[in-house]
Amino acid sequence: MITYAIGDIHGHLDLLRAAHARIASDRAAHGTLDAPVIHLGDLVDRGPDCRGVIQHLMDGMAAGEPWEVIKGNHDRMFTGFLDDIHHHDEGLRSDLSWLHPRLGGSATLASYGVKNAADRPIAPVHAEANAAVPHAHRAFLKHRPTWLQRGEVVFVHAGIRPGVPMDRQRETDLVWIRAGFLDDARNHGFLVVHGHTALDHATHYGNRINIDSSAAYGGPLTAIVLDGKKAFTLTDQGRVPLTP
Repeated sequence: MITYAIGDIHGHLDLLRAAHARIASDRAAHGTLDAPVIHLGDLVDRGPDCRGVIQHLMDGMAAGEPWEVIKGNHDRMFTGFLDDIHHHDEGLRSDLSWLHPRLGGSATLASYGVKNAADRPIAPVHAEANAAVPHAHRAFLKHRPTWLQRGEVVFVHAGIRPGVPMDRQRETDLVWIRAGFLDDARNHGFLVVHGHTALDHATHYGNRINIDSSAAYGGPLTAIVLDGKKAFTLTDQGRVPLTP
């Protein structure tokens, strides 16, 4: 069972296109043309072309590309803000907001033509954002699944609550969790492939693989391929084994 996965994109359409190109080369070399590509969420925030990333993924899926997109916490904060000017995501620290510079929401709105969102009164920013963001983009993000399973591998944005069956997991854990998951070395009964916690490079921990390689902060965007539970990082030169 062959599956491709791409880590946190954060508005970097150029990196996403390059990751798709590496996957296309691998498909051609290994005859895996129908294998799905699972994008692990955080399409938006911090990067320069969040709108372009969403549109690119929507267009590809509409054209029949075997792509899946999982919801990330930044995607949820974006739609939450559009729905309610006072929205504060359950997983976010109380002293921060989606438009705080650390979160990067203003970069998302700038890609839709709403400029300097973090430096202006929130009411006009909210009104402009609702006028600028297409309904189709909002609906696309809101209706993304929070996890997918392929054989012995579960794909999720942030991680899982260990010991809780997948059909009883809370969405907030699936898109936000760190403590209680990253430090848990138990065998979950499946391999977890996730992002959310930025690293210098994709890392295999035995029971999980983190493929958020810090595209949001100037790092690369990682694409991997899994053959069952065997993982490989995709490079311009081909597959590189990704092992614990």
